[in-house]
Amino acid sequence: MNNETIKKAQDNMGKSIKVYQKKLASVRAGVANAALLDNVQVEYYGAPTPLTQMSSVTIPEPRVLLITPYDQNSLDDIEHALLASNLGLTPANDGKVIRLVIPQLTSERREEIAKEVGKYAEEAKIAVRNVRREAMDSLKKEEKNGDITEDEQRKFRKASSKSN
Repeated sequence: MNNETIKKAQDNMGKSIKVYQKKLASVRAGVANAALLDNVQVEYYGAPTPLTQMSSVTIPEPRVLLITPYDQNSLDDIEHALLASNLGLTPANDGKVIRLVIPQLTSERREEIAKEVGKYAEEAKIAVRNVRREAMDSLKKEEKNGDITEDEQRKFRKASSKSN
């Protein structure tokens, strides 16, 4: 029996779900969330560096992100990277720290968020379906080659559908 195919499919489905969760965490939904800055890359001494590796990010108020760079000389670079990112937030630089104020949600922004989250959900569903389809195709090939029996294939198919 070949449990490797099912195990691989379950691992890949889990990875798809983790990617979906990470995308959800980066949605700007009217409250401060440090995950918003996970994808921001700062040009630091000629190399793109993740913002979270070169500064501490705190949330002093529910709608404010406070970015304190470890190296004060990188403050301007961080500000430029935040402006260049597609976060839609304007950084406020006071010479020591950068504040990002998350604006209140409007009804238009709520609709945008709903569409964005719906798109992410659909992408995740498609990824999981593709993994399942690939596993099922693999099991069918194994059955044709005589590596597994038809009963084993049905058992694996049930195990695969339960993991969804």
